[in-house]
Amino acid sequence: MSKKIPNIDSDISSWYTEVVQKAGLADYGPVKGTMVIKPYGFQLWENIKQVFDGMIKKTGHTNAYFPLLIPKSYLSKEAEHVDGFAKECAIVTHTRLKSENNEIIVDPDSRLEEEVIIRPTSETVIWSMYKKWIQSYRDLPILINQWANVVRWEMRTRLFLRTSEFLWQEGHTAHKNKEEAQKETLDILELYRKLAEDYLAIPVFTGLKTDSEKFAGADKTYCIEAMMLDKRALQAGTSHNLGQNFSKAFNVKFQNEENKEEHVWATSWGVSTRLVGAVILAHGDKKGLRLPPKIAPIQVVLVPIYRHEKQKNIISDYIANIVNDLDNYGIRYFVDWSDSSPGYKFNEWELKGVPIRMEIGPRDVESNKVVLVRRDTGEKQFLSKNELCLNTEKMLKEIQKSLYEQAKIFRDKHTHKVESYADFKKIIDYGGFVRCGWDGKEETEIKIKEDTKATIRCIPFDENSENLRCVYSNKPAKHEVIYAKAY
Repeated sequence: MSKKIPNIDSDISSWYTEVVQKAGLADYGPVKGTMVIKPYGFQLWENIKQVFDGMIKKTGHTNAYFPLLIPKSYLSKEAEHVDGFAKECAIVTHTRLKSENNEIIVDPDSRLEEEVIIRPTSETVIWSMYKKWIQSYRDLPILINQWANVVRWEMRTRLFLRTSEFLWQEGHTAHKNKEEAQKETLDILELYRKLAEDYLAIPVFTGLKTDSEKFAGADKTYCIEAMMLDKRALQAGTSHNLGQNFSKAFNVKFQNEENKEEHVWATSWGVSTRLVGAVILAHGDKKGLRLPPKIAPIQVVLVPIYRHEKQKNIISDYIANIVNDLDNYGIRYFVDWSDSSPGYKFNEWELKGVPIRMEIGPRDVESNKVVLVRRDTGEKQFLSKNELCLNTEKMLKEIQKSLYEQAKIFRDKHTHKVESYADFKKIIDYGGFVRCGWDGKEETEIKIKEDTKATIRCIPFDENSENLRCVYSNKPAKHEVIYAKAY
């Protein structure tokens, strides 16, 4: 039998951790809060990365790389920014070790004149460089993205969802006016929505963060918010309009078309390996993962079924033609020739979430057929080899669509509109999204968070606050917002 996992319905937290490890996605690193992303998990991240990298390159963005180490003084230049990250910063104070009394110790003589920060995000170091690169409006816009690792010293960690070190992309753009920066911010948010819905098969709400929830140092933060199977919210991506905050902090100015000097307008935006966690928690079931075909490392696993060497050789020749066709169709596949029993293999690949299992035994060879099994529904199809690839391609599209539709039905079922605070608390306790009125006051946000641990996930773009009253204060609502408990 395959590795047993906890019941997703009764203990989703343990289910999640066990699936991540037993499906071969990741493991705990030697330093608390870190993780090792194993090959299967990294392939999943690489596929997500490849999709989004292609999206931004089509819109004129290019990739670069900036240093991991940032002078401490750089962070202090933007007060709100440093305050937002101060508690999470990892700091380098010395440059070397030495041996003393058969022990390795920090060499006290190697203390740095100025401590350096291991990047929690790269705005400060990037804007120090933009100061060198920008003089005129002709130098704008700058549309740069970086794929990198960052360190945020988290107290409570969880594989993929919240780790002290994680992988991400961070876009950093510079513009000549406010309108151009705002357009960039919203254009990127739309790409994030497309990434989540069209590729990860995860429906999201898009909207504006409140001032208390926005990125430290931003004028405005926009986000995509997803619902996980435990009815909690997960912030899957953010796009920030930084205004002129960082250009003023680093004194980055340019000569405009009227030969007047003004500060540059900026944006930053990012998604991370948290998206892997989102895929797991949005689509998993009692058997393990269910991966959307568009980003699955393996779209089809071929399982040969045989009793002796002669049958194995016959099936091997049969499969050789099949995989050649799969290659021609661009379908990602794996042939499992391991010594394990067919039943074990079936369970193992279901745990790993491979969208389609292809079973091939001696009878299938004789009849020139194969058996296709869908991971999402368990449905079996018996197909002739000649029609295999076209039907496999069709099935992959159906699975992709089905996973999205299932996730959307689940989210919509657990999204409620309420008017009373009593109903609000009942739903928050049970789990789910609450759409309700908010009076726009930060003190209301704070009181609700203290009382229920729920936060405003966003002010959705489709909000309608007309005739609404605040769910807490009963005052006229300034906005309709989405509340939930979150990761």
